[in-house]
Amino acid sequence: MQRHLLLICVAAIMLIIACAVALAASPSSSSVFPVDRDLFKFYPSLMVYEKTKANFTEPETCAGCHQQQYEEWHGSLHSLAFVDPVYQGEMNKAVKAVGKEIGRHCSSCHTPAATVTGEVSGPGLKGLSPVAKAGVSCDVCHSVSSLNHCRTPSKEPENGSLVLRPGEDGKDSPVLVKRGPHKPAEECGGGFHECKQTDFHVKADLCASCHQVYHYDKHYPLEATYLEWKHSPYAQKDIHCQDCHMVDHDTFVKTADSMTKPQRKEYRHYFNGANYLLYFLSAEAAKKSGDKQQSVRLMKQYEMAVKRLQKAAELEITPDYRNGRLAEVKVRVKNIRAGHNLPTSLTNVRQMWLEVRATDEKGKVVIASGSLNKDGSLPSNVRKFNSDGMGSDTHFAIDPWVVTAFSSHETIPPKGFKDAWFGVQVPGGTKQVTIEVKLRYRQADQQVAEKLLKAVPDDINLSRDYGVTQIPVLPVVDMISLKKVVAVRQ
Repeated sequence: MQRHLLLICVAAIMLIIACAVALAASPSSSSVFPVDRDLFKFYPSLMVYEKTKANFTEPETCAGCHQQQYEEWHGSLHSLAFVDPVYQGEMNKAVKAVGKEIGRHCSSCHTPAATVTGEVSGPGLKGLSPVAKAGVSCDVCHSVSSLNHCRTPSKEPENGSLVLRPGEDGKDSPVLVKRGPHKPAEECGGGFHECKQTDFHVKADLCASCHQVYHYDKHYPLEATYLEWKHSPYAQKDIHCQDCHMVDHDTFVKTADSMTKPQRKEYRHYFNGANYLLYFLSAEAAKKSGDKQQSVRLMKQYEMAVKRLQKAAELEITPDYRNGRLAEVKVRVKNIRAGHNLPTSLTNVRQMWLEVRATDEKGKVVIASGSLNKDGSLPSNVRKFNSDGMGSDTHFAIDPWVVTAFSSHETIPPKGFKDAWFGVQVPGGTKQVTIEVKLRYRQADQQVAEKLLKAVPDDINLSRDYGVTQIPVLPVVDMISLKKVVAVRQ
């Protein structure tokens, strides 16, 4: 009897061990978001590295044959993606809160080459190679050999879901292979690298890999820029990310208005976007280091970013009368030129809001909304067009490693609009009211930005590197303003 019982216990233990081994070998413990750990070895990053003896190339080498493209990229957000002090502060906070593993989730899109080679696994810049500091460099985009969007846990593009393969193992030495959208000319590569054509370098699918950011574990879309585009008229008209962000300002406006693709000669490696603060800080750093040419290049990108914001939206003011008397004012905000929602990216951090002021003939204020408080914060009654994040406990959260859903989402879709209503109470005898409206934008709440900049790793010195002795008041861009005089009585 005892021997029989012993055999049963041994069998039970073996069964438990077998189940544990099977569970460990399974792609994921989640039935909704299964992770193929054999494929995604850098998880929570979903980037795949097909390693050969070919190494990644630093951008300065590319400049030898592609000087114009290099100079355009050198002042771009892609070139600043890893050295960005706000990003470094955020990643430093994330690693301290969650652990070192989350560093790959961030760095695989901010310095992909250095992440897959193992050079970078956390915050900080000390001792890193030029390839690492170059962020999203020439060789990163031109070494993408394929995309893995349909194999991710969400079965959508997310968290760097691309394949990097900078070259092949040649007979005598490694052979570099660079990929792009055009059929290679016979002399392409000049003997330094081979050239291959892809069908995805001209498509938003390439950008989707890193501009579709999901929670590192719960796979909730914190940044859904690609899906915003894909569910828009721009996608239906075959206007992709490259058609607006890889051109100059005038071409961007023309493309968004006419819904026609730019000519090949109009494309540039600007990758210009709304992060004007990073352009400005980097220009100051370049000036401090004595690199006047780079400072000028970055300020040009800064000006382009502000101009893009100022061309993205339109305002309409409509009075609403009840019983023949002015009761409310409707302000319509229209997204007329952004091929994604307005704003996009980390919409629970970005701030876009209306500042409304209305006065009667004597100058008495009858509507006041949206003016910043003395500490730089937004008032509670402001009409914002962004998101509010919440954690798994459904309480308010803002850190991307905590946010697992949005409790509200008020961004404006491409070619769409959102309305805001403001009540009006005017003194008796008033005949008309002057209404002034501004649509304003900044990249983050003042206190959030201060916390991130104060959290930079020890090897980044804001005073030494950027000339920042105290956290500045975040600049606010007035995207558009409108003034209208309306009658009190209909």
